[in-house]
Amino acid sequence: MGLIITLLIIWLLLSILGFAVKGLLWLAIIGLVLLVATAVWGWVKRKAKA
Repeated sequence: MGLIITLLIIWLLLSILGFAVKGLLWLAIIGLVLLVATAVWGWVKRKAKA
């Protein structure tokens, strides 16, 4: 679970950086996609353990 939380924080920071720097909009989009994918992956793994 610690890995998933760490990845979520990293993707969130990349997204914020991408939106803050206008030339890095692609970074924001990739960060958001990875944030959602990691959140879904973590939710599915958590449901499978229960």
